[in-house]
Amino acid sequence: MEFVDTSIVEQIEMKMIRPSQFAVRDKFQKISSEMEALAASIREHGLLQPILIRPLEHGFEIVAGHRRFQACRSLRWRFISCKIREMSDKQAYEIQLTENIQRRSMDPVEEAEAFRRYVMEFGWGGVSELAKKIGKSEEYVSHRLQLLKLPEAAREQIAVNRLNVSQAIELAGLPSARQTEVLGQVMADNLTVRQIREIKSAMAKDELEGITYSADDGSKPARIAKKTTLTLRITLSRLDNLIDEVHTTVGPDQRAEIVSMLMSMRIQVHSMIDQSIRFKNSQKI
Repeated sequence: MEFVDTSIVEQIEMKMIRPSQFAVRDKFQKISSEMEALAASIREHGLLQPILIRPLEHGFEIVAGHRRFQACRSLRWRFISCKIREMSDKQAYEIQLTENIQRRSMDPVEEAEAFRRYVMEFGWGGVSELAKKIGKSEEYVSHRLQLLKLPEAAREQIAVNRLNVSQAIELAGLPSARQTEVLGQVMADNLTVRQIREIKSAMAKDELEGITYSADDGSKPARIAKKTTLTLRITLSRLDNLIDEVHTTVGPDQRAEIVSMLMSMRIQVHSMIDQSIRFKNSQKI
């Protein structure tokens, strides 16, 4: 069914307009270099695109254009050009969400929180329906929602682009008691997705062998031993990466000697891991 735009464009007094009650972002800062630049552009060229609003019982509500509205208000405008359209709460939220995703104005955690509100808090539809509405895959939406399982420290690293989404999703697959500790290793050693998976695999193997990773491991020596084991697991993963690199980048004349050296180190690291585990287990007695 073809969409028919029944909206009209009019000048509306700004005091009659309020921000959206369903705003997908809370960070509409009134004072920032970006907002100042927008206000300067509007002062010089005018408002090139009307904001989108919907009528309420009393006044109007912004659907799209919060930044433009704030910039015009900072210029002390009395009226603003508006595109007025009737729409439901759900439709208004979907438009806001789609606009912000297209402009890439939200970080992944903000997107995740917006998706959670749509699916869980408001109950407007499942992951499949939301994905279709915003033009993204179901996997995209599901992965964003997984980020909400992470501790606040991890979310902060995502917001400042120090932790990418792929790394974060791997962390989200860890038990909550282990996420913060592994996050520290990821940030300190700039671990790749593959290395994080290696750690997860090692932890799963240890748990099968009865070596648990609880938040409270008893004595201080036991906790140090646990961290030592994790550090050695990371070293083991990096050695494996180096071995793979040698096979693809080093010529056959030198390859055998280098691989032999790395494999020897790998055996030594394995031995140290066993030693660390035995020490940790001894502290439980």
